[in-house]
Amino acid sequence: MSTTPLLFLPGLLCDAAVWAPQMAALGRNAMVAAYGSADTLGEMAEIALAAAPPGRFALAGHSMGGRVAFEVLRRAPERVERLALLDTGIAPLAAGDAGETEKAGRLRLLALAREQGMRAMAADWAQGMVHESRLGGPVFEAVLDMFERRTADIFAAQIHALLHRPDATPLLAGIACPTLVLTGEHDRWSPPDTHRRIQAGIPGSRLVLVPGSGHMTTMEEPAAVTAALAAWLSA
Repeated sequence: MSTTPLLFLPGLLCDAAVWAPQMAALGRNAMVAAYGSADTLGEMAEIALAAAPPGRFALAGHSMGGRVAFEVLRRAPERVERLALLDTGIAPLAAGDAGETEKAGRLRLLALAREQGMRAMAADWAQGMVHESRLGGPVFEAVLDMFERRTADIFAAQIHALLHRPDATPLLAGIACPTLVLTGEHDRWSPPDTHRRIQAGIPGSRLVLVPGSGHMTTMEEPAAVTAALAAWLSA
């Protein structure tokens, strides 16, 4: 396995807990980025780069963290030795009704967080983020705990970042490092077809679909995700 430093990028409202199983298995030379109150993906990328080990590193992003990873590549492609994109996307906010629907849905959750608290919002939102077999179970509760550790102001900043996300599609063809593209087979937020398009656009990349998992693959099926990352680090 590579001894290159490994930088994990968490997703929306996530913290180091989202990568905890992988840190336990692979974390001898790894760290998890934090974004503070950043409200653009570019600013998040710059914060992550500033905190990253010097020189080259392996970069793994989950969900919004995958989008941050693309922004790291825009700024410092020479520092990324290998790339893993988990449960993420590449498209900007859609034009017209589709984009307005997404915006309204995100702002509804933000209003719920401000009015009833982060855990109430999380209990609503997370219904679609894990496989239905895990609703109400330990993984579901761990997701709620993680989201509850954040504030509504941080949620607002990260929603702003996602609603103003750049199109990452033009970056794909230029990615030349070993790349893993992974998602849950039942991920409704970042579905397999999206990842098939990402994998098709990145020369030599590998696609892994995780059975029995929704969006929170790193927590839902940690052994499968860790095995895929270990193989990627050894490639």
